[in-house]
Amino acid sequence: MTGTVTVRYFAAAAEAAGTDSEQVTATTAGELRAAMTSTHGADLARVLTRCSLLADGVRLDTDDAPVPAGATVDVLPPFAGG
Repeated sequence: MTGTVTVRYFAAAAEAAGTDSEQVTATTAGELRAAMTSTHGADLARVLTRCSLLADGVRLDTDDAPVPAGATVDVLPPFAGG
């Protein structure tokens, strides 16, 4: 079963993707990364290696982590400061 999620890009991820948000169809974190990379290319793929993915505030730590249909996924590069 496939679900559509809202992906929100921040900082370097938004720059590499060329957008702040979009709709993506995926059921796992691995599918989500593959879809984002397929759409936006090598620049985003490089940034994604350093990013955290959070689905409705829950970190997606592994490629097989489920992404609930309708979730909002934040793509967060590391931030300086604190």
